[in-house]
Amino acid sequence: MILSGWVLRRRDHGGVIFIDLRDRSGVVQVVFEPKTAPEAHELAHSLKPEYVLSVRGRVRRRPEGMENPKLPTGEIEVEAHELEVLNTSKTPPFPLDEEVPVSEALRLKYRYLDLRRPGGLEPLIFRHRVAQLARQFLNEQGFLEIETPFLTKSTPEGARDYLVPSRLYPGKFYALPQSPQLFKQILMVAGVERYYQIVRCFRDEDLRADRQPEFTQLDLEMSFVDEEDVMGLMEELMVYIFRETLGVELKRPFPRITYEEALSRYGTDRPDLRFGLELVEVSDIFRGTSFKVFAQVLERGGMIKGLCAPSDFSRKELDELTAFVGEFGAKGLAWIKVREDGFQSPIVKFFSEESLQKLREIFNPKPGSTLFFVADDPSVVNEALSELRKHLAERLDLIPEKDFKFCWIVDFPLVEWDEDEGRYVAVHHPFTSPKEEDMPFLEENPERVRSRAYDLVLNGIEIGGGSIRIHRKEVQDRVFKLLKISEEEAQEKFGFLLEALEYGAPPHGGLAFGFDRLVMLMAGRNSIREVIAFPKTQRAQCLLTGAPAPVTMEQLMEVHLLPGWEEE
Repeated sequence: MILSGWVLRRRDHGGVIFIDLRDRSGVVQVVFEPKTAPEAHELAHSLKPEYVLSVRGRVRRRPEGMENPKLPTGEIEVEAHELEVLNTSKTPPFPLDEEVPVSEALRLKYRYLDLRRPGGLEPLIFRHRVAQLARQFLNEQGFLEIETPFLTKSTPEGARDYLVPSRLYPGKFYALPQSPQLFKQILMVAGVERYYQIVRCFRDEDLRADRQPEFTQLDLEMSFVDEEDVMGLMEELMVYIFRETLGVELKRPFPRITYEEALSRYGTDRPDLRFGLELVEVSDIFRGTSFKVFAQVLERGGMIKGLCAPSDFSRKELDELTAFVGEFGAKGLAWIKVREDGFQSPIVKFFSEESLQKLREIFNPKPGSTLFFVADDPSVVNEALSELRKHLAERLDLIPEKDFKFCWIVDFPLVEWDEDEGRYVAVHHPFTSPKEEDMPFLEENPERVRSRAYDLVLNGIEIGGGSIRIHRKEVQDRVFKLLKISEEEAQEKFGFLLEALEYGAPPHGGLAFGFDRLVMLMAGRNSIREVIAFPKTQRAQCLLTGAPAPVTMEQLMEVHLLPGWEEE
C-alpha cells in the first residue's frame, strides 16, 4: 500500500526508526528497519517534523504489548519498503504535535499550520457535515437552492454596508449584501415558493468580540405560510441535524416565550434555559420602604428585580459581584444572605417583616442561599441581572455539559424609539409584518404593535431570526411612513421591491440561521473563529494575508476615487 502525509514526529530506537505519519484521517506509525529497506531507512534519518512523505509498505500488527490504545490505528503499523520525500519543511513557529498554548494571533497568521494540529480540521469537517445534512433535509422538503447576487445596491437600514466602487460607472458603487433579504422576497414573488441558500453576508460593524465582517447564513424563505409553518419546519430541521451529527434527540415543540416574558424572567430576549436563577420583579414588595436607594428608584419610576443564588458568598466575593454588575450600568448590588434563623444583611433593618415574608414566599430560598437585587431603570436592571445570572451559573457550575436548550422568542415589538435618530426604527427590519390585530395602532400608538417575528435561541445565543414578511404594498408604505422613510427615499432604496409587491406577491416568510454560531455551539467551541477556515480577528483583520491592505494609486484612479483616471 502507499501512504502520503506529513511527519508528525520521528523516533530513533537503536537503529529502527519510527515515524508518526499524519494526514486528514489521522495518524499511523511507520517503521523503517535497516535490514528490510536499507535505502528507505537511510533516508529516514534525515526526516524532520512536517516533511511531506510518500511511503510504500506493508500493514502488519504491532508486536504484543506495543499497541497504542490512544490511537484508532494503535494496533497496527506500516513496515516501510520505499520512501519518497515530496517536500521539506521549515521548523514551524509552534509545535504541531503537542497540545501547547499558542496565542490566537500566531495561530491565525499561520492558520494553515494551526489546522494541521491534532483535531485542527475537526471543526471544519463537522461544519461540512452540518451543511450537507441541512441541504439534504431542505432538498427533500421541496426547497430550491438559489444563489443571489454579491454585487448589489446599497440599502443601508442597520449596519454599514461594504461598498465596492464601479470602474465602468464613475461615482457609483455596489454594496456587498448584509443579507439576501430583498432578493429572497422577490424570489417568492417569482413563484419559487421554497428557497434556501448557504450564503456569505457582509456587515461593516463596529469592532465587537466574536463577530466577523463576513459570516455565513443558512437562509430560507417560504410562500403561503404562517409563523407556525416556518417554526415547525425549522424545528424538524434542528431535530434532524442534531440526531444525525451528535446523536442527540431534541424534544419538540421547542418552548415559546413572548418577548415581554423573556425580559421579565431572564432580563434578555436571548435566555439560557439550561439553569434556573430566574429574575423576579419585587418593586411592589418594597414600596414604602425606608431604604433610600430603593425608595428613590421607585419614586422616579424605576424597578427592582432580584434572583436567588444557591450559594453563600464572602464579603470579597460580594464586592467582586457588585463591581461586575457595575460594568453594565448598575449603581449597586443589594444582597441578603439566607440563614437557618432568618435573613442577614445590612439592609434587612429597613424592611418590614411583611416584606421579608413575601420574599420568602416568592424565592423560597434555602439556608445558605443569597438573594441579589438591582434597583434602577428597567433597561439597566434587566441587563445587569441577566449578565449576573449567566456569571453566577458559570461560577457555581450550574450549567450541565452537552445540554442543548432551544426556545422561540415571539411577539416582539414592531418598532422602538431611537433617541439619537429621533424616530422609530424597526426592531428586526422594515419588511417584517405587523400582527393583523395590532394594525389599528400602527399610526397612533406604534409601540403597542407587535410583529410577526420569531427568533430561535440556543443556550442563550440567538442562532436564527425571521418573520412573516409584508406582502401588500399599502402595508409596506404605512410601515415606511412610520419609520420616517419618505416616498422618495423608499423609491430610491426599495423601489424594485415595492413594484414587485404590486404584481401578485404571495404571503411569505422565512428565517436565517447564523450558521457559524450554530456550528460553534454544536461542536462545543467557544468562538465562531474556531469553526471558520480563515477567520478575521476581533479588529476585522486577516493576519494570514495582511488584509485590509493598501492598493496602488493606479487602482484608485481606475475606480475614480482619485483624480487622473482617463478612459483609454
